[in-house]
Amino acid sequence: MLLFINRMIRAAKLDINLYEEVEADASLTGQAMGVVILSSIAAGIGAMSKGGLAGIIWGTVFALAGWYVWAYLTYLIGTKLLPEPQTSSNTAELLRTTGFSSSPGFIRILGIIPGVTGFVYLASLLWMLVAMVIAVRQALDYTSTLRAIGVCLIGWIVQAVLIGLLYWFS
Repeated sequence: MLLFINRMIRAAKLDINLYEEVEADASLTGQAMGVVILSSIAAGIGAMSKGGLAGIIWGTVFALAGWYVWAYLTYLIGTKLLPEPQTSSNTAELLRTTGFSSSPGFIRILGIIPGVTGFVYLASLLWMLVAMVIAVRQALDYTSTLRAIGVCLIGWIVQAVLIGLLYWFS
């Protein structure tokens, strides 16, 4: 358990070495999913004043779906459309690294404090986006951070549209 918590802290600290370790260790996929679930629950608790218990449940479901879709899209975009010559990866590596990039999302639990929810959610979104760029750069063996930013943004936009459509029609 302490090793798991240590990994989450290192991921939130944007430790490049952690993302390399997670990429290489296939046994950490479950832990990556655990980070996403716990981060989603923290977001739900932070938004309880608006969503209640249903917000925690739906927030967790949509976060897991979003994580999987974004990781898969990132894999396709990063390895098929915008690879660098040395790019080599698979979806499991992306799931692990992007799962741990959700670690900064734990601060969303502070959204339960009246008057700070918007600020907390914006700060966590930006922090998680930076972590995602690092995770993608490491998982796809990119030398260009700009390319990782582009892959993340393209994947995020497509994922947001897909999740939005799913939400709209559910």
